[in-house]
Amino acid sequence: MHLDTPYYAVIFTSTRTVGDNGYASMANLMEEMAKQQPGYLGIESARDNIGITVSYWKNLQAIADWKQQTEHILAQKKGISDWYGSYKVRICLVEREYSFSKEN
Repeated sequence: MHLDTPYYAVIFTSTRTVGDNGYASMANLMEEMAKQQPGYLGIESARDNIGITVSYWKNLQAIADWKQQTEHILAQKKGISDWYGSYKVRICLVEREYSFSKEN
C-alpha cells in the first residue's frame, strides 16, 4: 500500500481478554464500515500476544468523524467491557514513507 503524504495514522495496540465473545465478527464489521467513511485510506493489522492495527486517514477531521460513528461507539464500549485487557491509541502525522519489496 502506497499513500501520498502527508496523511494520518491511527495506531491501536491492544491486549485481549480470553475468548472471542463476538470480537472477530465485530472487528470485520468495523473494518468494512471504516472503508465507507470519507477520508479513510487503508488499514494494516497483526495479532500475536499484542494486537496492532494501523488505520490511515486523510485528515484529523476524518478520524474524529469515525470515532463518533454510532456503531463504532458501541464497539468501543463492548471492547472495554468484554474484549480488551488494555489498549492504547496513538494518532500520528505521516510526513514521509518509503518501502522495499523483493520482486519474485
